[in-house]
Amino acid sequence: MTLRLTREDEHILAELAEADGISRQEATVRAIREAAARRGHDRRVGEASARARARYADVLDRLGR
Repeated sequence: MTLRLTREDEHILAELAEADGISRQEATVRAIREAAARRGHDRRVGEASARARARYADVLDRLGR
């Protein structure tokens, strides 16, 4: 796989790698995994929030949301 980056993105990647003492390849892999984890977390929080709002809808209505 070839990853084409702008000069600015290349600089940011190099800084991330240097700060963590890892290769640019490892910094790229970590960034991908962290983004995927955040997306999954956001989805789970949204689902839990929807369940809680549905479960407590009557209470929320009485409180005026």
